[in-house]
Amino acid sequence: MNDKLFYQIALTIIDGIGNKLGRELLAKFGDAEAVFKTSPSALASVNGIGPIMARKIHSADVFKRAQQEVSFIEKENLTYCFISDDDYPIELKNCDDAPLMLYMKGNLSFEGKRPVSIVGTRNMTAYGRDITEKFIHDLAQQFPDLLIVSGLAYGVDIYAHQCALRENVSTVAVLAHGLDRIYPGAHRNVAIEMLENGGLLTEYMSGTNPDRPNFLVRNRIIAGLSKATVVIESAYKGGSLNTAVRARDYSKAVFAFPGRATDVYSQGCNRIITNDTARLISNANDFILAMLWDVNLKPQQPVQQSLSFDLEAEHGDVLEIFRKKEEINVDEVAVEFNIPLYKLRDSLSELELEGIIQPLPGNRYRLKKF
Repeated sequence: MNDKLFYQIALTIIDGIGNKLGRELLAKFGDAEAVFKTSPSALASVNGIGPIMARKIHSADVFKRAQQEVSFIEKENLTYCFISDDDYPIELKNCDDAPLMLYMKGNLSFEGKRPVSIVGTRNMTAYGRDITEKFIHDLAQQFPDLLIVSGLAYGVDIYAHQCALRENVSTVAVLAHGLDRIYPGAHRNVAIEMLENGGLLTEYMSGTNPDRPNFLVRNRIIAGLSKATVVIESAYKGGSLNTAVRARDYSKAVFAFPGRATDVYSQGCNRIITNDTARLISNANDFILAMLWDVNLKPQQPVQQSLSFDLEAEHGDVLEIFRKKEEINVDEVAVEFNIPLYKLRDSLSELELEGIIQPLPGNRYRLKKF
């Protein structure tokens, strides 16, 4: 038996010990095995534990269930990573409520990838379909290391996975249940195809049903795995908006494609753009510029260049300064980089109007946080 894995799984099973308290115990005692080998009296002294919780930690039921899951992992040849492992996705690890354990199936690797989370309504329209397809195509053309993260649900989610497969870039589905099933069943073939270049990921053990509350809980993982979350389409209320809010709370970048005010499945996107939860984008170049990804931007079709391309062409020197400094003093930058003050202020004004930077007291500017 893999003792290390056994104790790691056991730690996630204890009723009342969530991800945050689990991390505190690991920080105090060193690893999962040490937690279980610590006396109940010593455990009870930890803030948030107490004598009742300390007894739960040594429950035989916990060990029995952990052994069952170890057997399942070995039988199905699954992979996994614990919060303290070096290969745990770094973007997610930095979230304070990241899962202690991730269970995975496929060929998953976040190392050297550019993960982007794409979410949206289950009732995708032709407009949403076109946006998803073009957005992923244009990103994949310039970034072969792109990794699309979504949730395998109907609508935008499954189409984002399918587009990634067509573009031959990695894609990962975050599930709201254990890896002993695929939900919805209609997406099984896509899920199997994803195993070659990406795969399936969940915090839930085998036997966990796809119950409705689990989907809201798993949304934080979709948001946490990437530096940016993009909402394609959404009704006024919907799970994808929950993902967007979680991403914002993690200080991630959040973007949304706008739609007509009369379109039901654009109301959610328009809503989070209006309340500054998300930044409006209309194409991949807008996204690339906002993320400060270093690439020679190409104009989108039709031939008319997008505003983002114009900004890169006209104000590239100033954008490069922000890529390095993030926050600047106007007078100091003008002297240090030998840029005429009038030209610098003109660039700063244009970038401020675009929502890329924001002014600060003391003649300073910084990159706007989304």
